[in-house]
Amino acid sequence: MGYAINGMPADCVKIGVGSLFKKPPDLVFSGINFGPNTANNVIYSGTVSAATEARILGVPSLAVSLGTYENPRWDYAATVARRLAAAVLKHGLPEKVLLNVNVPNLPREKVKGVKVTRMGGSTYAEDFTIRLDPRNQPYYWLAGRYEMTDSEDDTDAAALDAGWITITPVSYDLTAYDAIPAVSAWGLKS
Repeated sequence: MGYAINGMPADCVKIGVGSLFKKPPDLVFSGINFGPNTANNVIYSGTVSAATEARILGVPSLAVSLGTYENPRWDYAATVARRLAAAVLKHGLPEKVLLNVNVPNLPREKVKGVKVTRMGGSTYAEDFTIRLDPRNQPYYWLAGRYEMTDSEDDTDAAALDAGWITITPVSYDLTAYDAIPAVSAWGLKS
């Protein structure tokens, strides 16, 4: 039996896991997303947020994205996604960890392989344009271009760009543990 839910990706997972299913699913698979979810863009991704919500609810999860915005090759990305879903079901995931997967939009024979990566720092150079709606009211249109700033081959953005399938273990605990002692040393009082 299938369900269709309309809403934000994380909310759809909440409704599915918390209301529609009698017991939690064995796995939540989010995607396949059209366009990469690499580097800093992972923070804004609805695909990754759905997988994150599942993990918060205790369900192993993965987010899968196809590294293109045009002429997608869904078949190979689907094959990769099925294999990874089976691996997650077999091996499990550490607590608070989900997998963010990006598949290059290449024929299988041109994909270099699989790399376990870390999040990179590449992002979009944003450009805001003021436009007018049909009632002559101004609104802002967000556009921009992707700026590849990652040069290390162990980052998701650089590895995907070089033709690798990237698997980035992601934790939803965003605490900067290394910064706790420094901020504590400030001696702030209430």
